[in-house]
Amino acid sequence: MNRAKYTMLPRLTKILEELGEAIKLARLRRKLSMEQVAERAGISRSTLWQIEKGLPNVSMGYYAQVLFVLGLEKNLSNIAIDDVLGRKLQDAEILVKKRAPKKQIMKDE
Repeated sequence: MNRAKYTMLPRLTKILEELGEAIKLARLRRKLSMEQVAERAGISRSTLWQIEKGLPNVSMGYYAQVLFVLGLEKNLSNIAIDDVLGRKLQDAEILVKKRAPKKQIMKDE
């Protein structure tokens, strides 16, 4: 089965490489071998190597598994938490609804 080819933007490539390096450094700070992390994450050593290189063909689920093994899974919940652009776009589309005019009570004279 042929997979569709895609082009990764250089900026995204750099971000993935930085993420992979951060994961590798976290593993090394914990003094864990690639074999240990791969086994605990339920992935192959070569998949872990690809993650640490920041290759784009690795499933996000595998990244999550490795972050869990390293005790960093809570960092995933911080992704897009401070969506400044999204909030500005949302605020621009919020329409202020006009209220109906208040009914005037007629007083008997």
